[in-house]
Amino acid sequence: MVKLRIGAHVAQADPVAEAQARGADLVQFFLGNPQGYKGPEVEYAGGADALREAALEAGVDLYVHAPYIINVATTNNRIRIPSRKLLQQHMDAAAAIGAKGLIVHGGHVDKAGDDPELLEKGFDNWRKAVEATDLKIPLLIENTAGGDNAMARHLERIGRVWDAISTAEGFEQVGFCLDTCHAHAGGNDLATVVEDVRRITGRIDLVHANDSRDAFDSGADRHTSLGAGHIDPEQLAAVVREAGAPVVCETPGGVAEHRADFDWLRERV
Repeated sequence: MVKLRIGAHVAQADPVAEAQARGADLVQFFLGNPQGYKGPEVEYAGGADALREAALEAGVDLYVHAPYIINVATTNNRIRIPSRKLLQQHMDAAAAIGAKGLIVHGGHVDKAGDDPELLEKGFDNWRKAVEATDLKIPLLIENTAGGDNAMARHLERIGRVWDAISTAEGFEQVGFCLDTCHAHAGGNDLATVVEDVRRITGRIDLVHANDSRDAFDSGADRHTSLGAGHIDPEQLAAVVREAGAPVVCETPGGVAEHRADFDWLRERV
């Protein structure tokens, strides 16, 4: 039986200590303000080198979540261009601390998302972003919960992103992060989502194991503790089991709540 590698999203001041307090194998965190265009900041005492060494010594894997505002798919130059710059900055910072991956949301095109021409530009903008970014570590594109004009809510759109970026230089460094809350709220069947995603991308590099406060296909991105939401418990556990990837719980609370989520999942997986 393969050991489940599991952790949580934590504050970045001392992510190694946060992992150890939870008995976690890995942690995910932001490097700076997730809602701002200001570049990444490493708060750990001693900086990037010290954090990288501390994580190696402790055997803790680090993952960085890029700011939510990054949207490389948009046709709005005033958002897309700074988004690409910010993505590269966070890629560089994540690589400097020895992170295993940088997670980024799929983004969206503006206004009429069902306009075929606009959508095509969005998919091609993803290709251009991959080509424009020096991918020093894996860039993990995450499925999102809401928005009919989203690049990564529905499987068909994820497939078109992958078709577009598959021709880009650096594509081999692009992976996928599957979020269970987002998949459920985005209207994707959890019974088949692992198989469906693998058929499109060929890989699942990370799972965000989150329950959902809202109903199936609600489009609402609101996480809750495992077993406390609208996702069938056995289905949620089955996604983690079938994906066979490291797991991050982006669930509410601190050490005690995260440990309870880890135990909940381990019992079922």
